Amino acid sequence: MLPSLNNLSTYDTTGVNERIDRFCKRSIKKSSKVEGLKLALSMIDLTTLEGKDTTGKVQQLCYKAMHPHDSLKNIPSVAAICVYPSYVAIAKKALMGSGIQVASVATAFPSGQSSLQVKLSDTKFAVDQGADEIDMVISRGEFLAGNYQYVFDEIASVKDACGKAHLKVILETGELDTLDNVRKASEIAMNAGADFIKTSTGKIQPAATLPVAYVMFDAIKDFYLKTGKMIGMKPAGGISTSKIALQYLVMLNEILGKHWMNKKYFRFGASSLANDILMQLVKAETGSYQSANYFSKD
Repeated sequence: MLPSLNNLSTYDTTGVNERIDRFCKRSIKKSSKVEGLKLALSMIDLTTLEGKDTTGKVQQLCYKAMHPHDSLKNIPSVAAICVYPSYVAIAKKALMGSGIQVASVATAFPSGQSSLQVKLSDTKFAVDQGADEIDMVISRGEFLAGNYQYVFDEIASVKDACGKAHLKVILETGELDTLDNVRKASEIAMNAGADFIKTSTGKIQPAATLPVAYVMFDAIKDFYLKTGKMIGMKPAGGISTSKIALQYLVMLNEILGKHWMNKKYFRFGASSLANDILMQLVKAETGSYQSANYFSKD
């Protein structure tokens, strides 16, 4: 059932930014920083979503997912590979036995401008090919027109089409205009059956931002207190440095706590982030940075 959206928290941008500034100034010890970087690496969805994707590129990305940096000891693999539906079977085969999930975008990604029938067909194809997770986009035009029931029903229908696959609902927050709209969209998605709520497709700017993540964390916390159900969160797009990743993890821990501090409930939608984390881990282990040429460009 579509929840009431009349009594939701409202957000003052200045107040949100002030609180985020406090999170960003947290001091992190070197040992904790290394563990935080390893945790962040384990939460990454390595992603390739380009028209020029090829079988070879997807296979190479899968290899990197399993072997982020062979010269570094005791580092985790990433959480998932995210590809278009046509490459799900290839990724599934390449990752067999690794425990790494295969995620697929669907529902006319990234615009969402298609019929429900096409979106459901897109989703079912990806699931039939072996996708463990589906990343769907909401209909932002319908949302901004105030057709909240339409958005709710569409998400619920896609959730049904997912079967056993987890559903990550992309809000495309860069097109929602206000933090209050981000809160409304988060509420609709969670009540409609989302297993995760996700900021962005990565195709629109601004993509993931700390203020948007703050609002989504806040919505998840209130939903948990109301229902007892834990919902995951995935910021995606524009997260390219270890420093920013650690800031997200600090905020995640402060707002939602330790039970969310794992890949089951938190992901980064970023590929360039992996290389920056690996460079920082090499520096921590050897005392010097490796050239960027030592890392694959995804």
